[in-house]
Amino acid sequence: MANSYDLTGKNVLVAAGAKNLGGLISRDAAKAGANVAIHYNSPETRPEAEKTLAAVQEAGGKGVLLTGDLTVPANVATLFADAEAALGMIDVAINTVGKVLRKPIVETTEDEYDAMFDINAKAAYFFIQEAGKRLADGGRIITIATSLLNAFTDGYSTYAGGKAPVEDFTRAAAKEFADRMISVNVIAPGPMDTPFFYGQETPERVEFHKSQAMGNRLTEIEDIAPIVLFLATDGGWLTGQILFPNGGYTTR
Repeated sequence: MANSYDLTGKNVLVAAGAKNLGGLISRDAAKAGANVAIHYNSPETRPEAEKTLAAVQEAGGKGVLLTGDLTVPANVATLFADAEAALGMIDVAINTVGKVLRKPIVETTEDEYDAMFDINAKAAYFFIQEAGKRLADGGRIITIATSLLNAFTDGYSTYAGGKAPVEDFTRAAAKEFADRMISVNVIAPGPMDTPFFYGQETPERVEFHKSQAMGNRLTEIEDIAPIVLFLATDGGWLTGQILFPNGGYTTR
């Protein structure tokens, strides 16, 4: 479904913007009139990134593909610099980067802990930092987290734990960037119907997660992309907030 949000003339950077939710956000931003810098992490994702780039161009937007490991702050700085060189000053920076691990605490290794916090917290922090340095006045910064931040469950200590600091990063950034009218927000979807979810769960647990939301279903990426576009356009007066679009899966 076409959205009604207007990003005409805006430049949008989407971290992990090649596929799944990030890919849909990239395509929808282009349909709304934006130029889009599409970041992808690994060579394996390049074919999906190229398909998304083609969709962006078909929608009439200018697009560019960029890659890099965003757990390295220097790479985050390079990402923004390259996006700006290709498109012009960035107006909207959206971070969909994340890694899921379901594992008991007593079985989690130090390497797994470090990787989860590097991807889910460190990369998010330096993405917000670089966006705060480079975004145009009136810009938008949006980070994707998880509704597990409100859940009382087992197994996801490093995933929910790694995403939890993003809420505090966001509140601080919202205050620090307010004089430039840059809004900073978090979207925390419910369990999403993507390959990232199914690899962690048994069929029985999948059915349980479905049972906790409206319509007895998981969150779809199509539920979330319009909310991202709202925050990127008309929703700019929202700032420092964490939103939980999850069909009633959990709340505060």
